[in-house]
Amino acid sequence: MERATLSPSLNQSYLLSPSRASTTRLHSFCFSRNLSPSTSSIKLQRSSSSVSSSGVSLTRCNAVLSNSSSSKDVTELADIDWDNIGFGLKPTDYMYVMKCNLGGEFSNGELQRFGNIEVSPSAGVLNYGQGLFEGMKAYRKQDGKNILLFRPEENATRMRCGAERMCMPSPTIDQFVDAVKATVLANKRWVPPPGKGSLYIRPLLMGTGAVLGLAPAPEYTFLVYVSPVGNYFKEGVSPINLIVESEFHRATPGGTGGVKTIGNYAAVLKAQSVAKAKGYSDVLYLDCIYKRYLEEVSSCNIFIVKDNVVSTPEIRGTILPGITRKSIVDVARSQGLKVEERNVTVDELLEADEVFCTGTAVVVSPVGSITYKGKRVSYGEGSFGPVSEKLYTVLTSLQMGLTEDNMKWTVNLS
Repeated sequence: MERATLSPSLNQSYLLSPSRASTTRLHSFCFSRNLSPSTSSIKLQRSSSSVSSSGVSLTRCNAVLSNSSSSKDVTELADIDWDNIGFGLKPTDYMYVMKCNLGGEFSNGELQRFGNIEVSPSAGVLNYGQGLFEGMKAYRKQDGKNILLFRPEENATRMRCGAERMCMPSPTIDQFVDAVKATVLANKRWVPPPGKGSLYIRPLLMGTGAVLGLAPAPEYTFLVYVSPVGNYFKEGVSPINLIVESEFHRATPGGTGGVKTIGNYAAVLKAQSVAKAKGYSDVLYLDCIYKRYLEEVSSCNIFIVKDNVVSTPEIRGTILPGITRKSIVDVARSQGLKVEERNVTVDELLEADEVFCTGTAVVVSPVGSITYKGKRVSYGEGSFGPVSEKLYTVLTSLQMGLTEDNMKWTVNLS
């Protein structure tokens, strides 16, 4: 029978699975997918495994091209409560792993069973925070079969920029995108049904080599795992309540606020925990010099609307260049709205007609109130404002495949 390539990482590759015992025999999962409108399909066949001398179970998967007219694309969903998945980790089936030495290039990536990884206590990521991550989503289309990725090459580009800042090698854009595709397809049954959520995709780049003195790690690991998710905020798409933080700061000029390094997020936990204990949804940070210009919320960008003009803080090194932010700016302009990327003051925030946040996790989240120095200002009537609702509808319809993608942003996995 003719052989075909499922993806660069799946063709005649091994799936690595943690061995529970030296005599354990594991089996790979089985799925099929259409190659074209014809009857051809690719099937990842079930095959038994053997245990290597290192205690790792190796499972060979063969991608076989079938031209059978009776072949159908059958997707079996994971058995979970899709109506109440929330936003939290749910272990799936497979993750993707690829390694590289300092000064080298990434190669030979492969899928392995999702599970714990082993690193040295002196790994660069543990001792010196040499790590980056990305956040992406995959959506199942209304036909229940096709799956859409949203602008994965943008995440790949951002990771490469961050890696340069953190003195790390990084996968090429093609390697990044191929790894994401392979991971999503291997976990296809975990992509929520249409309208029930999305598959959150978390690519990681870590200095996993052992290092004692302060220096770049000698080895790096690129890893991709996934989890089905619902809404990020407990409010769902209902308005959230933010408090402006003027003492703690998320980033400083010349620092790493403009890249998605892991340390940026640990730094916001203190202020965020205090805010949530007081009943707020999250924290909005100001610049650390003048303490009057908006920067961003803990994990998302901020927008204001005044007289139908959409404004957002400009990217200037202390603000993460969000991909959803970038997309909303383009969508707004395509809808005939004026968009300004500039310094936005806290006074303008308090006088705005609408306020909303954007990010991969939240997509577009309306802000119901802002509290600043004890003063609370409310927006809207407990729902989206007209501008933010329009932008939310246009963007999510595109992401979910409900409208034609004239932007050419989505990648179809069928």
